[in-house]
Amino acid sequence: MSNRQSSATGGAGSNLAHAWVRASGHFMNSVVEANRATLAAFGLTDSDDVEEGTQSVAYNREDWETERTVDHADHISVGDHVTFTKTISEENVLTFADASGDTNRLHLDPGFAAQTRFGRNIAHGTLVSGLISAALARLPGLTIYLSQDVEFVGPVDIGDRLTATVEVAEDLGNNRYLLSTDVHDSDGTQIIEGEAVVLIDDAPDFS
Repeated sequence: MSNRQSSATGGAGSNLAHAWVRASGHFMNSVVEANRATLAAFGLTDSDDVEEGTQSVAYNREDWETERTVDHADHISVGDHVTFTKTISEENVLTFADASGDTNRLHLDPGFAAQTRFGRNIAHGTLVSGLISAALARLPGLTIYLSQDVEFVGPVDIGDRLTATVEVAEDLGNNRYLLSTDVHDSDGTQIIEGEAVVLIDDAPDFS
């Protein structure tokens, strides 16, 4: 092949590559916009934290409540905590049953549940413990679960409003922390107690 032919072929390849990059960029932007539209349809919005470096990586809804004592991952210390509060709805239970495959009649069949020790439908324990993960997602930085120990102290009725609290109990070094992880109902009754080990990285830019 002549140098002239090689040059021509290389130019065509380069143009094709640039066209592919442009098309890929447009595709990814379309996916991002579609994801945002889907999240908006579910009532999910970006965190209200707007100061640079303090944004949570989690999306929020208006009926969820969050409080935290630290706004930067590199400022986290023993005693810092985050709370996350939401109501466990019937829709949550049905959606979780479908997503997880846990279709235990105790959670879904009132007639069946009435014959159990609880006397009514109760929420899945794993659904309730998921509020701990929700609280962790609202720590500054990107929190990665390494381990979780959980003890279920009491049942949760559908419609209960619960608060998960995660608190830094020990700094293990290398951005790893031991946390206490608890869930209480609106009356202050403890539902879950436990502890977790997490790794907290700096969050990628998503603004």
